[in-house]
Amino acid sequence: MRFQTLTQPSLRRLQATALALALVSGGVLLHHAPVAAQAAPAAASAPAVAAPTAAALPDFTTIVEKADPAVVNIRTTATVPVRRGPGGGNDPYELFRFFFGPDFQPPGMPGAPRQAPPRDQTPPAERSVPRGLGSGFFISDDGYILTNNHVVADANEIFVTLTDGREFKAKVIGTDERTDVALIKVDAKGMATLPIGDVKALKKGQWVLAIGSPFGLDSTVTSGIVSAIGRDTGEYLPFIQTDVAVNPGNSGGPLLNLGGEVVGINSQIVSRSGGFMGISLAIPIDEVMRVVEQLKASGRVTRGLIGVQIGEVSKDVADAIGLPKAEGALVSGVQPEGPADAAGVQPGDVIQRFNGQAINRWSDLPRIVGETKPGSDVAMEVWRKGKNQTLKVKVTEMEAKGGAAAAAKEESQAKASNALGLAVTAVPAEMQRKLRIKGGVLVQSAEGVSAAAGLTQGDVVLAINDTDVTSPEQFAKLAAKVDKERAVGLLVRRGDLTQWVAVRPAK
Repeated sequence: MRFQTLTQPSLRRLQATALALALVSGGVLLHHAPVAAQAAPAAASAPAVAAPTAAALPDFTTIVEKADPAVVNIRTTATVPVRRGPGGGNDPYELFRFFFGPDFQPPGMPGAPRQAPPRDQTPPAERSVPRGLGSGFFISDDGYILTNNHVVADANEIFVTLTDGREFKAKVIGTDERTDVALIKVDAKGMATLPIGDVKALKKGQWVLAIGSPFGLDSTVTSGIVSAIGRDTGEYLPFIQTDVAVNPGNSGGPLLNLGGEVVGINSQIVSRSGGFMGISLAIPIDEVMRVVEQLKASGRVTRGLIGVQIGEVSKDVADAIGLPKAEGALVSGVQPEGPADAAGVQPGDVIQRFNGQAINRWSDLPRIVGETKPGSDVAMEVWRKGKNQTLKVKVTEMEAKGGAAAAAKEESQAKASNALGLAVTAVPAEMQRKLRIKGGVLVQSAEGVSAAAGLTQGDVVLAINDTDVTSPEQFAKLAAKVDKERAVGLLVRRGDLTQWVAVRPAK
């Protein structure tokens, strides 16, 4: 082995290089006694390097131990018809008639009349099949459970499984499709519950965790941080955005803070694959509890309505109309004879305040109006022609989808428009905005002459002959006055296509 004698300059360069390598690699450099006495002052003058202090990660074990018993697995079933083959009582040629039409005749003997075999009038058999999986959690010890509406919607039966293996059959107390919230109940006492947290205290960067049943794997815990608050996705409510891993089956489960309190209900993921890709969305629990109060009391949610179509105020629009900031809700349409119309609201107005609350984003208005009690007289501040104006608007009730009032209204409209065979209702504001239309009526059912002309449920009728259709009531009046001796022209919107359809009224 060959040794090399180091001079003093070489020794100092070697020590400096070793120190630099140690700092870059994160290692620890041990200083030994100097080889020469002259090297000691140089080493002593080098500044001491402080070791970095690692931040302690949160320990979720205590939170999970307390919260886990309150989280449940939810599975639902649906009823489907059973296809019976030949010999099961059904027509063996039914499949042929599906392809060739109802008049298809089976081959018979030469010279024999071609008659269809008698059809069995017995209703088809049905069976229950698994429909979906989800999660939920107890909010009271007497069995009330919160989950998502899409977890239990259209379910025939709902089964709730606890972490200790007990299973209960649940009933639906009430659902709200608009917020995607459902309240269900099991017949049980002494259930573990989760405390409700303060969403307003939540901050970006805070640790949160989810408990649920992704892919049916019950009692699964995942964690992450809050990545955004008040995330606007165009839905009715703003969401809490996190990077907590959430997958199918987590829906309806709780989002917890480090105090073990519920701050949200896991509801959606932003994904291109159908699985978790780093962004999950939760419904803020304060919004949920407002819905729960009404669901407990009446099984449905009552919301206010003023009858406007709105959009975003862009910076260019704000500059053009003299708005100091690009805030508020830009009115693009006003429902004829609605509350806003009666109050004097005009297209082009920018609603800045409603009932004392500022409208910072256009999506704030539907939520604030919805929370206002129907029948209330409310002050609404709008920006019009370079200045603020205050209008008084009387809030009406938004009809619940599928409610008794809506059903009665549709029935009366179906009778009034009997000459055209159409039952119609108002076009929802979101649908009008999507289709970029104003007014019109939405076809609920088409029978007789309209069905023969090709109209179907979901079509939008924009005009009758040369008169624009503005409301279901006006449509009924126009349909009652049509000339039954000649065809009626209906301007119909279906998807992205608009065309005239000729319908000859029933006499």
